[in-house]
Amino acid sequence: MKQMIKVGLYGAEFFARHGYYHEEQILGNYFTVTIEATFDQQHPDLNDDLERTLNYEHLHQITGRQMKEVKQLLESVAQGIADEVMAQFPYINNLAVEVKKLNPPLKGRVAASGVTVYVNAG
Repeated sequence: MKQMIKVGLYGAEFFARHGYYHEEQILGNYFTVTIEATFDQQHPDLNDDLERTLNYEHLHQITGRQMKEVKQLLESVAQGIADEVMAQFPYINNLAVEVKKLNPPLKGRVAASGVTVYVNAG
């Protein structure tokens, strides 16, 4: 029987300077990132071994690096995270990377705007 594993990082918060408008890149804003990845169980028994699974600490580190690279579009931010995750963990079958900008500079109160990139690799 084939088993799938899903690993997630939910609502990781970062301060970054992404935005289309110059003011957004100067002032910065808070963003949250959620990542969900599925993959085939690589070994019949994981034996509680961190090296045999997708490490969500690595997902957080990848996201932190990507959030430091200022981009105009949330799509570009999410795609950059997805690309680096897939490069480091090529055995992932499905990946979803959601980036939300908290309190975006819009007329009226908006909790967040967001983009999700989906990768189906297998």
